[in-house]
Amino acid sequence: MQWVRNAHRLTDLTQLRWDQLPDLPPLPDTRPELTVIIPACNEEASVEATLRSLIASWGIRLQVIAVDDRSTDRTGAIMEKVASEAKWQSAGHTLQVIHVRDLPSGWLGKPHALATAAEAAQSDWILFTDGDVLFAPQALTLALRYALAERADHLVLMPHWIVKSHGEAAMHGAMHALTTWTFRPWRVADPSRPDFIGVGAFNLVRRSAYEALGGFATLRMEVIEDLRFGWMLKRAGYRQRFAFGPGLAAVRWSRGAWGVVRNLEKNLFALYRYRVGLTLLTCFGLAIQIVFPLAALWGSGWSRAAAVTLYACVAGIYITSRKVTRVSAAYVLLYPLAVSLFLFAMLRSMTLALLRGGVVWRGTLYSLKRLRDHAGGMW
Repeated sequence: MQWVRNAHRLTDLTQLRWDQLPDLPPLPDTRPELTVIIPACNEEASVEATLRSLIASWGIRLQVIAVDDRSTDRTGAIMEKVASEAKWQSAGHTLQVIHVRDLPSGWLGKPHALATAAEAAQSDWILFTDGDVLFAPQALTLALRYALAERADHLVLMPHWIVKSHGEAAMHGAMHALTTWTFRPWRVADPSRPDFIGVGAFNLVRRSAYEALGGFATLRMEVIEDLRFGWMLKRAGYRQRFAFGPGLAAVRWSRGAWGVVRNLEKNLFALYRYRVGLTLLTCFGLAIQIVFPLAALWGSGWSRAAAVTLYACVAGIYITSRKVTRVSAAYVLLYPLAVSLFLFAMLRSMTLALLRGGVVWRGTLYSLKRLRDHAGGMW
């Protein structure tokens, strides 16, 4: 119910008036206002579109650093091809390609790629993003001007999820509804609240804050480095902001419902810091959410009324959050099925990690023991 009451407090960047946002501070002609870092491993199908969407950015000068992280496909060649085009220079942007051939011991691939690229950043602000995100031409200047207006150190723009199947829509809607039980994004800006945010598709951070925390070198063995990075910033007292904006930064995160399960394979066990007992307890809680309301619907009297009330509340979450999720409230009818699949994804994430003795990410197996040793405490 808190989400229903407070969703209107979330900032929609597309609804802001440009004349109420501060101009970007004047800089020498050769200095970028924003450094964009894009790590990519075997993303030949999407990375060119991402880079070309950045080419079209206006109102801001970009230093784009694309990292080919040990790709075995054409990702690196595509990056080099786009970098060679003169239109980058004519728009005032620059594009640098870094090829990572070997992964140093004690690092996961993505944190290493992010940390390596950040060392070459020339601007006061860094945007960490992914190789499959499509940016609207005004997205980056709007986001940076908003961050300046808010005197923020960290801004997360919730991406616009591109959904092309009923399975994807059902899973995205259910996952969002589940997170609303504990995540309250309108509290992210409140320094007295522990609520925080971090999203790999759009983590915009002040460079001084990034360096003060030690950068991604402090998260060298962190699977969910984007979320943990946001947690570190908020815990250290930096000013954090959350916003959304339909169409500003779009990504298709999964292909079908099974694609969601596959994408969650490396994340869910890591979310609970690789603790078996805590993961099983969470699974039990999810099972209760599935079984009890359905059983109550088949009952009568107060039990049925309670189940109807619960689903009405979930439907309210779907309705009020549609601007963020782009998922119709009609998908609440598939909520029990989607939560069941999410429960399976959580058990699968834990079971595969235990059987393999680690987490497989982009073809590399990372030891579970080392991941646990570097996981740190709970949120």
